Amino acid sequence: MALKFKKTYRFAVKSSLYITLFSTVFVIALLYQFFTISWPFCAIFAISTCIFSFFVLQYRVEHFIYRRVKKIYDDVSLLDSTSLINHAITTDMATLTNEVKKFATDKKLEIETLKVREEYRREFMGNVSHELKTPLFTVQGYISTLREGAVKDKVLRKKYLERAEKGVERLIYIVEDLDMISKLEMGDLNLEYSNFDIVELVQNVFDLLEMVADAKNIILMFDRKHNKHINVYADQEKIQQVLTNLIVNSIKYGKENGTTEVTIEDLIDNKVIVRVRDNGEGIEKQYIPRLFERFFRVDKSGARSEGGSGLGLSIVKHIIEGHDEKIYVESTYGKGSEFSFTLEKSK
Repeated sequence: MALKFKKTYRFAVKSSLYITLFSTVFVIALLYQFFTISWPFCAIFAISTCIFSFFVLQYRVEHFIYRRVKKIYDDVSLLDSTSLINHAITTDMATLTNEVKKFATDKKLEIETLKVREEYRREFMGNVSHELKTPLFTVQGYISTLREGAVKDKVLRKKYLERAEKGVERLIYIVEDLDMISKLEMGDLNLEYSNFDIVELVQNVFDLLEMVADAKNIILMFDRKHNKHINVYADQEKIQQVLTNLIVNSIKYGKENGTTEVTIEDLIDNKVIVRVRDNGEGIEKQYIPRLFERFFRVDKSGARSEGGSGLGLSIVKHIIEGHDEKIYVESTYGKGSEFSFTLEKSK
């Protein structure tokens, strides 16, 4: 698309006035020195000089300087021409300089953003590779051992096959979470809104995770300030997944003989806030901004030994934001963490 100039005449007007002033004074001085001063002649000379100077300077500016500036805009491949479609190139040097500076600043920020994204992509690929190869190597090791003769030992065969099966289950779990996070990031959430009792849903999740909590002697507590049902309007299945992920994380990173507490509180007239709190090891302040990144783990070795895909919190964030709600995290290292999210009440 051809670029258009937005003409300004300040430079040509000021320059022509300077030339006119100098020329007129010079002519008056010559007339005074050698001839008789004719004021009509001086006026005509000044006007003619001013008009001539203006047109010459304006023509030179547009056809000599700015045509070359326009060529720079056309030739530089890094220049995003779409940013110029709605803006004409001005012949005012100060404005043009500001535009170029703004362009340079924007491109610098864009390059820095691309570098961050590239680093994030490399880290993500490394994490995916690590998450997948661990169970793959485990399964491969057990199968290789069986092929080398252990298959004849019935007890050992059963033991190794069960362990290989667990490795395959972990692979399936990771792949399913990867598939879900991909759909969520592409906006393919497909929420099915309904009215349901969030209190009952929390109790159902507690029932499902009771044995997991018992394994670490963690008490599941439900503290609510309401003696009645609390109905919310959301996707029940997705919110159950959010609660499950948050409570599982709370148990996983909580200390033995500790507690995991869920509270539901009124936030504003049409909102409630659900809090999941533990008294575990907590999270150091510098890691909190990265908690919702895919595969990010504070304690990488310990977290992997506990299982999980490393995508739970990222999935939680996408689900809550898909409901146009907010999720928050507060943590004090050594004392515990609290994850909370808002939901809309049923009307």
